[in-house]
Amino acid sequence: MAVPENKLRSGSASAAPHRQALRAGAVSVFTALAFAPAAAADWRFEPTLNASAIYTDNVNQSASKPEDAMILSATPGFTLRSRGLRRAQATLQYGLTGVARFGGDTSDDLYHNLNAAGKAELVEDFLFVDGSARVSQELISLLGSPADAEINNRNRATVGTYSISPYIRKRLGTFANAQARYTASGAIFENDVAANSNANSFSAGLNSGTRFDDLSWGLNYSIRKAQNRSAVDTTFERASATAGYALTRKFRVFGSVGQDWNDYLSTSGTSGSSYSAGFGWSPTRRTSVEASAGERYFGRTFSLAGSHRTRSSNWNLRYSEDVGDITQQLLEESSKLFFVCETFPFLRPAADLAELSPAGCWGPYTAGQIISRSNLPDPVLVALGLKNIGITKGVYIIKSLTAGVSWNLGRFDFGLSAYDTKRLYQALRDAQDHVQGVIGSVSYRLTPQTTANSSLSLSRNSLDSAVTGGGAREDGILSFSLGLNRRFTDQLNGALVFRHTRRDSNAANSDYDENRLTATVGMRF
Repeated sequence: MAVPENKLRSGSASAAPHRQALRAGAVSVFTALAFAPAAAADWRFEPTLNASAIYTDNVNQSASKPEDAMILSATPGFTLRSRGLRRAQATLQYGLTGVARFGGDTSDDLYHNLNAAGKAELVEDFLFVDGSARVSQELISLLGSPADAEINNRNRATVGTYSISPYIRKRLGTFANAQARYTASGAIFENDVAANSNANSFSAGLNSGTRFDDLSWGLNYSIRKAQNRSAVDTTFERASATAGYALTRKFRVFGSVGQDWNDYLSTSGTSGSSYSAGFGWSPTRRTSVEASAGERYFGRTFSLAGSHRTRSSNWNLRYSEDVGDITQQLLEESSKLFFVCETFPFLRPAADLAELSPAGCWGPYTAGQIISRSNLPDPVLVALGLKNIGITKGVYIIKSLTAGVSWNLGRFDFGLSAYDTKRLYQALRDAQDHVQGVIGSVSYRLTPQTTANSSLSLSRNSLDSAVTGGGAREDGILSFSLGLNRRFTDQLNGALVFRHTRRDSNAANSDYDENRLTATVGMRF
C-alpha cells in the first residue's frame, strides 16, 4: 500500500467531484432543515462573497523548474442557521469556489465546500436525531505539494463525509441513564484516493444515575460494519465495563475492562481483551488533568488530557491512541463543534450543538467552518486537533499528541503549539508515517480594525519504505508568514499576507522554495 504521489489532473473540474458534493450536500440539507417545523423556525440567512488574488513564484512547488503564477478565485456562498428553537438546531454553510490560474499550468477549476450540522429532539426527553456533512479539499499525500487546492490541485482531492444518527435516551429513575444509537455514515473520495465507504453502526450504554454520588459505573457496547468499495470490508466490535470512585471532591480514580472482536486486514491480531486504569484531578474550576494507562490487543495504551486557563493564558495538552481508518478520522473531525468568542480564549470547544453560547460568543460552528472562515492562527487550530494529515488506505493504529498555549497581553496575542501524529498500518506490519511539528505566532492589534500577524512553523514528515512503496522518506518544512488583517466595516474585511515556504528532503528533486503573496477580501450581506 503506497501513499499516493502528486497526481496529474485536467484543468477543469470533472463531473465526479460534483456528484460527490451533491450527494453529501443533499444529506446536509436534509439534516439541517428538515427536522425543525418551518412555521416555528427562525432562520438567519447570510449570503457571503469572498475573493482572492495570489502571486507565487513556484506554483507547483518544484525543485527543478519553478514557475510564476497568478491565481484568482471567487467564492459566492451562504450561511443558514436556525434560531429560537428549543428542540431543533441547525447550521449550514456552503460555498462554490471558482479558480482561474495564469502561468504555470494554466487551468480553471470549481470546488464545492460544505459544512453542516443538525440536531433535533423528536420526542421530548426520549427520541433524538443528529446529522452532519462536510465537503472539502483534503491533502492526499505527505510526499506531494502541501499547497491548498486553489494554488495547486495536484495533491488535493474533494472528499465528502456524512452522518445521520437517530438515538433514544431514557432516565431509569435515579438508578441509571440508558442510551441506544444507530448511525449511518460514509465518505466519498475523488478519483479513488481512498476507498469510498458506507458504514452502519450501533451502540448502547447503561450508566450510573444520580443515586450514586461518589461511585460511577457504566456498561457499553458498540459495533461498526463498513463496506469499502475496492477494499476489504471491516468490522469493529467492542464491549466494556467501567467504574470510578471520587476519593475527594478534587480527585477520582477509574478503570475499565473490555473485549474487542474486530475483522480487518492485518498481519497481527485484531481481537482480544483490554483493561485500563487512571485518575482525574481538578484542583480548581480552571484546571483539570485526566490520565490513564492500560493494554489492548495491539499493545500498551495511554491517554492524557489536561487544561489550564488563567485570565490571560490558555493551556491544553492531549494524547490518545486508538484504531481506525481515514473515514473514521475525517468523520470525527467534522463532528467537532466550537464557539468563536470576542474575548480570550477566542475559540472554545462546544460539547453539544444545543449548548447555549457563552456571553460574547457565537456558534456553535463546525470544524470545517472554523478552518475555512476564521482568521485564527495555526497554533490555535493545531491545539484543537484541526490540522489535517494525508489521506491513506487501510486500518491503522493512530497515536496523536497535541499541545498548545496561547497568551493575551493587551494588544498582543501569542500562540505556541506542538503536534506529533503517528499512524501504524496494520496490513504492513506496523509500517508507519509520522508527522511532527511546532508552530508559533504573534499578532498585534494596531487599531480596533487592523491587526498585524506573523507565524513561524517547523514540521517533519517521516514515512517508512513500506508506506512510500520505495525508499524511506523524510521531509523538513519551514514556513514563515507575515500579514495584515483589516475590518473595513461590519460586513467587509480584507487581508494581505506574505508567506515563505522551504522544504528539505532526503529524496532527490524534492527540495523547493516558494514565496507567495495573497490578498483576500470577504463580504457579508
